[in-house]
Amino acid sequence: MSRPEHLAPASVFYSATEALKYSQSSRIRYIQAELAERCLELLNLPRLPPKPKELKSSPPISKDAEMQEDGEGGAEEIDEDEEMDVEEGDEEEDEEVRYKPSLLLDIGCGSGLSGDILTDGGHEWVGVDISGGMLEVALENEVTGDLFLQDIGQGFGFRPGVFDGAISVSCVQWLCTSDTSTSSPPQRLSLFFTTLYSSLKRGARAVLQFYPENDEQCQFIMGFAEKAGFGGGLVVDYPESSKRRKYYLVLWAGVSETTHALPQALSDVADSRNEGERVKNAGRQRDRERRLKVLGKGKAAKSENKDRDWILRKEGVPRDSKYTGRKRKVAF
Repeated sequence: MSRPEHLAPASVFYSATEALKYSQSSRIRYIQAELAERCLELLNLPRLPPKPKELKSSPPISKDAEMQEDGEGGAEEIDEDEEMDVEEGDEEEDEEVRYKPSLLLDIGCGSGLSGDILTDGGHEWVGVDISGGMLEVALENEVTGDLFLQDIGQGFGFRPGVFDGAISVSCVQWLCTSDTSTSSPPQRLSLFFTTLYSSLKRGARAVLQFYPENDEQCQFIMGFAEKAGFGGGLVVDYPESSKRRKYYLVLWAGVSETTHALPQALSDVADSRNEGERVKNAGRQRDRERRLKVLGKGKAAKSENKDRDWILRKEGVPRDSKYTGRKRKVAF
């Protein structure tokens, strides 16, 4: 199967029809939201302190009620024990992760699917994309971010140090192709990373999720990021799985690696992280799943596998049916 960037330029590939199909697919919406959530987590933005717990004030007790309580001392003790158990249970509930509101840059924002995640997290954002069809869909969806029609291969024109961070979902690999005889991938990548570095505040992070063709393309992209002054590296989630594997280029502007540490990659294999780190990631996962349910498709809502047993359960299908339920090849 051919990669989209090899078929046509992004401005042509994501036409108005393709943009509408892209934004209406529940599967694509879920994947984009999940990737945007992971990018937001890897940004490691400052967190707000947990909300103070409200103390419930008890109503004043009359003298008659006090006399009744004196006569039922045993029942009162039981009630106090129950209240203590309830309070202890409330303390064990996980606090929702809250980030300090920031101004973020969404590179390749498309129809605003990733921007909705940023808005849900309480952030302001600016989105850039080369596809006019995608931005039209974003305007119809009334996204809250500011939108710019721009080719990121020609660099950004923002003021220096204006953004607290930047994310990108499935975009950077488009810079490695030559659409015309005058376009040069090295020149486009150099302009992209140089102007991105300038637009970020010192110490801010940029998390770029992309789909590389091979290891050589990863090194090719990372080389231009290092030349622009970025620190950081590559984070590969689920490296043991060919389907779930995701690549994230985690960069920070102008800070040495002694200050920033490369985030831990997700993996199904048991790792050596301490208990506190595992608990923290479990809380982030619950918060991510809560936000993804806003899109109407959580993990519990996966469609049923339409195999042979599912076919035989349908009304009117004979038990000796020869239909196996296997997926046919697309007609030529």
